[in-house]
Formats: sequence, C-alpha cells, structure tokens
Amino acid sequence: MRKNIRLVACIIGLISCGSIPVAFAQNSIQNQQGTKTAIVDKALLDKILDKNRQSFNEGKVADYIPELGKANASSIALSVVNSDGTIVSIGDVQQRFTIQSISKIVSLMIAVLENGEQVVFNNMGYYGTDKPFNHFANLETSGKPLNPMMNAGAILTTSLIKGTGEEPFLKIRNMIRFITNNEKIDYSKSVYNSERETGNRNRGMFYLMRNNGLIDGEGEDKLNNYFKQCSIEITAEDLAKIGFFFANHCVRYDGNKQYNNPSLSQLVQSQMLIAGMYEFSGEYARTVGLPSKSGVGGGIAVSVPNKMGIGAYSPALDQHGNSVAAYRMILDLVREKSLSLFY
Repeated sequence: MRKNIRLVACIIGLISCGSIPVAFAQNSIQNQQGTKTAIVDKALLDKILDKNRQSFNEGKVADYIPELGKANASSIALSVVNSDGTIVSIGDVQQRFTIQSISKIVSLMIAVLENGEQVVFNNMGYYGTDKPFNHFANLETSGKPLNPMMNAGAILTTSLIKGTGEEPFLKIRNMIRFITNNEKIDYSKSVYNSERETGNRNRGMFYLMRNNGLIDGEGEDKLNNYFKQCSIEITAEDLAKIGFFFANHCVRYDGNKQYNNPSLSQLVQSQMLIAGMYEFSGEYARTVGLPSKSGVGGGIAVSVPNKMGIGAYSPALDQHGNSVAAYRMILDLVREKSLSLFY
C-alpha cells in the first residue's frame, strides 16, 4: 500500500513538471494495482480451501426447509473464473446444491429487461437492511419491500416476469443455463416440494403484497415460481460463472455478448453489494468489499467488477444464513489477491 502511494505521488510530481504524459501515468498506476489481481491458480485455491476445510464445525446446515437439512455439512468447493475466462475449481466440484437466494440476481435481471428499471423499482426500494432475509420489512408500513434481495422483494420481482403458469420460472432456469453454458441445470423437485410445504412465511409475504396491490392474479403460481427458482441445482463452478457474468457487463465467460449490458450489470452488482448478504452486508462490504450473493443452500457467488467471478460452497451456515467456510475462503482469496473494491 505504501509502495502504491509513493508510486502515485512520484508520478503526479513528474506529470506536474511535464516529464511524463498523463496517459502513461494512468497506465503505470493501473499496472501497479493489477499486479496482485492476476490469474488465480489451483495452488492458491488448494491452500485456501485446506485452511478453511474445518470451518463447517462452526456453522449449522439449514433445516427449516427439511430437504436442505440432508446436506453433508463437510462438503466444500471453491471455483474461480479468471478475467481471461479460464476456470479453476477445487474441492467437491461435482457436488450439486440448490441455488436458493442467489437466483434473485438472475430474476432481477430478467424483470428489468422485460419491464424496465423504473417499473421494477416503483414497487420496491434500493435500500440495504439490518433485517434477516425473511423479514417482512416495510410491507406493513410503506407497503413495499425494501429491496429485491430480501425474500419479499424477490417474490415480487419474480411475479413481474411476464408469462403464465411456470413460464417465468422457465425463463429464470434458462437464463441460468445460458450464463453457465450448462444445459443440464434443472430444479430439485424434492427441495421444491419441501419449500412449498413449509414456506408459510413466504406465503404470508405473497398475500400481503397481493393485498397491497403489488401482485395480481389468482392462485399461487407466481409464488410457486419463486419456490422453484430457489430449488435450481448448481455447482460452485456455476456460481463462479454467474459471478463473472455480472462482473463483466453481462458478458459470458466464453465471450458471448448476447446480453451485454453495462447498466444492468451495475444495477445488479450494486444490489449485491448493499443487500446480497442480508443484515451482514455492511460488515461484509468492510471485510470482503465485493458484490456478492449468498444462499441458504451454502453457496456464495461473487463478482469482482471487470475482472473475475468466484463461487464458493459449504452448507453449514452462520447466524445470518451465510456459509461459514465459503465466506472465509472468499475473504482469504480477496486478501491474497487484493480484490476488494476499496483496496
């Protein structure tokens, strides 16, 4: 850090004397800052995973959705999609788990593409929160969810996606298939049924928003689409690809630019940064300092803006509903490679 400061000061001094062109100075600073953020290799990920392998003992697998409680607490995986699109994955790389709340960033993307940002955010806020993910925050006061990352806002976001029956869900699933380039991705019917049977708190939010005029229609199709999207099964590598996609203007890791949209990626990443880790988001921004989204299935997807995507998995959660080991692996990687936005 001191070396960077001295370098910048020296360059500024030389610029002021006319000794170095401004463009050269900017490139020198960027090159100095980018030195540690070069390609992540397997050796580094191995070291980080081994260090944090036992962290699951300090957490607890989610069991309020009975099917989630069946996960092996000791499972762990870490994946990175580097800035050049190369992928490095270690640990239980074949282990599939449900995406849960990480699906919210994809449903937000689709809702905004179909309706426009103004329409979506006329119905909810951009705000962060100090409340848990399943809190009724704001629904009984202003009548609108605080943001699209909490359950209430996410249920509303999915309800804004056009289509009847399960069409909105299929759009979300297919978008995840596109982003990950993985046509095998689908949802777990057992987890879906478990979520639907025990999701009375989410059901309460759904009907309260319907009462407030935010959700129209009859029956629970729109709520069931939300339960289904949370039940989509992915791997840590899929999460890294999702993180990369939003980090790079909605361009896929293999260079596919079909959805290239810098403004949309900025919107999604901003929500990830302020609310993606729920009431832990403020502290997470201080320690990790990157747009991230967690899910109670044990995954965390991370976007390193204009650089890489990170996916981490371990099903044992802390009191906030975030994976203990995944958070620690991400934190170690961020510190090792100086990835924080605030470095």
